[in-house]
Amino acid sequence: MSEELSPGVDPGSPDLFPDGDYRFHLTLRRGDPRAFFAPQDPTGRVLAERARWLASEPHRYAALMPEGEPLVREFGAMVASWKLGASTGGRMPLAHARGHELLFTLGRSLEPDILLLSPDREGVIWLRGGALCFPTGWALEEKMGRSMEVIHGVVPGLNAALGPAIQQVLSKLKPGVAFLRDNWGLAATDELNLHPARAVPPPAAPVALDRLWLRVEHQALVALPQAAGLVFGIRIALHRLDRIAGTAAAAGLRRGLATMPAEVAAYKRLDGIRARVIELL
Repeated sequence: MSEELSPGVDPGSPDLFPDGDYRFHLTLRRGDPRAFFAPQDPTGRVLAERARWLASEPHRYAALMPEGEPLVREFGAMVASWKLGASTGGRMPLAHARGHELLFTLGRSLEPDILLLSPDREGVIWLRGGALCFPTGWALEEKMGRSMEVIHGVVPGLNAALGPAIQQVLSKLKPGVAFLRDNWGLAATDELNLHPARAVPPPAAPVALDRLWLRVEHQALVALPQAAGLVFGIRIALHRLDRIAGTAAAAGLRRGLATMPAEVAAYKRLDGIRARVIELL
């Protein structure tokens, strides 16, 4: 895989590397849900890879709790109303699919990963289902049925910095609009699927920019008002570091790496290489 599969993505966007030192931020911008989920890969390779993972290990890459049934039904109806078609041609066969079948159809037909969430009676947001073929180092099967607070608890400092803000944003999403944000890290591969079971090695010395990728998660939050929940879309973009050296993205990445707290760098598995990456960029 390569960054050519992500047309129109700008790694130098100020939303990706805001001015200032590294910090957790919940910078959201409005977008069009249909545009986010519409096909962007003219080669069809992304959908082909999604289909392969879902066929080979379906219980690892897709799951649905009973509470997720109304969420996937509403999202399926929403996608059908967009009349996106698939990059392989034709409309997605959503009309008669239900439950797990519908989830797998969506997982094979949409390029972004999808997670389905809804609140309990106290307003706490829980993960109810999803089709996650291209995770960045985490396993859907381990997070199913857990709250967002627990899911984010492994990231040092995230809940303390953004926990209340995340809960507030998720509880106040409006229908018809996607709220977009971005998250970044570094990877030593251009593979899309970094499920921990695959044991893909993290970045390590010796450092070479042509063997490291800026891995960006472009994220979308979309309300599902009838089911009182939301869908969280994740579209992966990869940018090889030697191709962004000397750009605004490289400057933002250098500052982000230089000012990242040590515990966050360790969590992202960057503590052994970040000084050298900063030097080379």
